[in-house]
This record gives sequence, C-alpha cells and structure tokens, in this order.
Amino acid sequence: MCESFSGGSLNVNLQGVNPVPSTALACMPPSSPPKVLIVEDHLPTRRFLADNLAADGYAPLEADSARAGRALMAAERPALAILDLGLPDRDGLDLLRELRTHGDDMGELDSHLPVLILSGRATEVDRIRGFERGGDDYLAKPFSYGELRGRIAALLRRSSMRSAVGRVRVGTLELDPLSREVWVDGERIPLSKKEFALLRALAAAPTRTFTREELLRDVWGFRSMGTTRTLDSHASRLRRKLAVGRMVFIINVWGIGYRLLDGEAPS
Repeated sequence: MCESFSGGSLNVNLQGVNPVPSTALACMPPSSPPKVLIVEDHLPTRRFLADNLAADGYAPLEADSARAGRALMAAERPALAILDLGLPDRDGLDLLRELRTHGDDMGELDSHLPVLILSGRATEVDRIRGFERGGDDYLAKPFSYGELRGRIAALLRRSSMRSAVGRVRVGTLELDPLSREVWVDGERIPLSKKEFALLRALAAAPTRTFTREELLRDVWGFRSMGTTRTLDSHASRLRRKLAVGRMVFIINVWGIGYRLLDGEAPS
C-alpha cells in the first residue's frame, strides 16, 4: 500500500488548489513510473503536485520556467506535462505552440507529448485558445487534485493506446515514435536522438531511397549539403547498432543516399 500526501493539511497558503483527502487517492504499480513534468513557477503549487504525484506512483519532474520545462522535455522525455501559462520568462502558450509545431525538428522534442494546461486563466476564451495551441486538456485554478489525477490517468491511457497502434515494423525491426524505443528481433537497441531521428525518417517509407539532401534537411535542418560527413557517420553507427546477427537494415545507395531494408540481406 502506498501513502498519499494528506490533503487536509494543505488548506493554508496554497493558491489555487483544493486538496483531495488521502483516502481517495489510488496507488499505481511501482514499476516503471510514468514521468510527469510540472512546469509551474508557483513553488507551493509545484511542490504540492510533485508530492502527491510521487505518492500516487508517478515520477514527477519540476520546472519553474518555460526554459527549464523545455530542457526537461528534451532530456527526460516525460509521459505527460502539466503546463502553467503565466510563466516568468515566457507564456506557456508559446512553449506549447513550439512543441506542437517544431517538436520533432532534429529529434529534440516529442510533438505528441500529452499536455494538460493548469492555469488561473479561466475564461472560455482562455480555454479555447489553450486547445487551439495544442493543449490536450485544460483545468482552471483553483482545482481539485482528485480531478487532476483523474484527467492525468485518462490522458496517459489514451497516449498508451496511440503508442501501441503507432509502432512501425519493418521485418524484425520495430520502433515506437512516442517512446522513442527501438527493437530488433525483440532486443531493445539504445540509440542517440539523432540516430533515432534518422531511423524514423527512413522508416517513414521503407525500401524508398532517401537522398542525402532530404535527410540532412529533415533530420539535421541543413539548408545545403556542403561537404559534411554527419549523415554518413550517423548512418554507419546506426547500421552497426541494428546489425543483430547477420541482419542489415541500413544501406548506402551510392551517389544518392540511404534506404531501409527488412533485415534479410547478409551483412
């Protein structure tokens, strides 16, 4: 049995929060706790959320600014983000728009990250604007932690369903764009951000040959190819990492670029 933070003791000096009794909190399985990023500059609210989420079996990550939140999105790959809008360095809506519009550029952020907006902006116009910018849910302050917990669980449930159906399979190679995990013949293969981004680009059209210009532009954001060997070095490392047994997935089409195979060709 896990112990939840006692909500009754937090009725004082906590702005915008209606605590839920501890007996109403449900515990999650202890294994592989989902990471929940809290982007909130109000320290008491942020600590309240972190304490209760930890007690409920999540792994909370804390950021007090948009810049810190963005850095954690890239470094920690959370399963969900709780986003305040009135941040000290940048409006939360701007961060959300960047995530949705440029999230997958250069393999840095997950543009599909579920985002629950938690804000004191409570008008209908505010909520509509939040959804238009890419918010998955919107909860106004003051809020009930019990309701917030339920909304988090619902968002994660839908996200896990999308992840299951969104996996890409090419022969014995499988990749999950949401969790950024890759397996070959059931064996998990750790990849760097750029290696995963390159593999994901190639897997978008298996057996199609992608030109060097396309890959440098889409994966690295280069506007001109020049004489860089960045693509070749990453493709070489990726090919070696995926070479489980005698399988070959990445081949160099001389003079054109790279393509993805089903792994059946001998190495």
